[in-house]
Parts: sequence; C-alpha cells; structure tokens
Amino acid sequence: MEAAMGLMRRIHPKQSETALSALLSLLPHHSSDLLSQVDQPLQVLCDLESGKEYILCEYNRDADSYRSPWSNKYYPPLEDALYPSSELRKLEVEANEVFAIYRDQYYEGGISSVYMWEDDNEGFVACFLIKKDGSKTGQGRRGHLQEGAWDAIHVIEVGPEEESMAHYCLTSTIMLSLTTNDESSGTFSLSGSIRRQMNMDLSVADGHLCNMGRMIEEMEGKLRNSLDQVYFGKTKEMVCTLRPPSEVVLRLPTADLA
Repeated sequence: MEAAMGLMRRIHPKQSETALSALLSLLPHHSSDLLSQVDQPLQVLCDLESGKEYILCEYNRDADSYRSPWSNKYYPPLEDALYPSSELRKLEVEANEVFAIYRDQYYEGGISSVYMWEDDNEGFVACFLIKKDGSKTGQGRRGHLQEGAWDAIHVIEVGPEEESMAHYCLTSTIMLSLTTNDESSGTFSLSGSIRRQMNMDLSVADGHLCNMGRMIEEMEGKLRNSLDQVYFGKTKEMVCTLRPPSEVVLRLPTADLA
C-alpha cells in the first residue's frame, strides 16, 4: 500500500485514472483505501433538475451514483442512499451559494461544489471542490493555454462544539496541469500536485461557514505561493540556466562561451 501511494504521488495527473485502475486490479483488498486516499482529477456531471453542473468525487458518491448539491438527488437515481441531516443540508446549501461567489472572484469562472456529512465524533465533515478548465476551448479568458486544468479539493473535519469553540482540521490538495503551444514558446507541459494540512481551534460565534471560508482562503494563498515558487520558479531557473535568454548570452565574456 505504501509503494502504491508513492507511485500515485509521482504519476502524471493525466495518467492517474489509468494508474489507479491498474492498482485496483492488482490490489483489490486495498480498493477502499486507494479510492479514499488517492486524489484524481475531478469529473463533472449536469444536474438535470436544476440545469447546473456539479463535481463528482468520493465524498458525494454512493455505489455508482453521485449526489448533486443543487437538488440533493442522486444521478443515476439510487434507493436507500445516504443524505445529510436537514440542519446540515441547510448549511450545505448556504455553503454552495457562498463558495460560488468565492470561485468567481478568485478563479474568474469554473465549477464549484460543497458536500457535507456527519461523522462518528458528533461533528461533521465538509468538502469544498473547485474545477477550472483554463484551456482556450474551456473557461480560459486570456487564451494563453492550449490545455490547462486546476483542481482544488478542501476537506474540513469539524469537531463538536465545546464552550463556544470547535476544532477544525483542513486537508487541501491542488492538482495543476498546463500545456502551451505557440510560436514564441513552442510546446511546453507542466503538471503536478501539492497537499497541505492546517489545524485550528476557533470560536463559533461567527458560524462554521465563516471559519471554514477563512481557512480555505488562507490555505489557497499559501498553496498558490508554493506552486509559484516551486513549479514555476524552479522551472524558470532551470530553463534559464540551460538555455539563457539571448540578451544574457550577448553580455557573457567570449572566453566563457568557448
């Protein structure tokens, strides 16, 4: 299992679905662990009742059906399916409305979904998902990418309230892939994923949704900075070292070029 998880951490995001399928056939006794621990690029389905798209993941799946956060119905229809309590469903509806505004402000479009369910510790778990297709044919407004995808998965475990306080454990995963293909830069492909965790004890005076929103906003800022420094910063450093820009080459002494 440890070797399988190490392989999935290093696999190209576009090949993760094929790799996971192969691992499930090789390790059928670990199928539940693999499906719950391996993050895959997010898929999208349309809610026929509301006409809105929603994101598919392990957290809204029951058997082979997926629950829509908009209508609270499973597609395909499923008998004896699991649903959140009425109180938690009310919070889920509000979270989807608020998170859609957050998505538009930070991502300039895309698709978002929020799912919530009770846990065994008298608390609950919330999953916030964002998928942005940044390609020319998708939701990319600037048109710089031939292909591009950003998948964000934020899972927050909320403990029971004690003296107007609650413990929050946030686990965030970002999966990024992009490809450019133009005359100036040629064909360039970059992909990877990053995962981080944050724990906080916060007052519930402002409500769980405010606390979860602040944590996600702070975490996404940190993850974007990490991606910028590690993926783009290091890649730029390596490319400039191997193929220095023409203006740098012209300034180098002749002896150094010999």
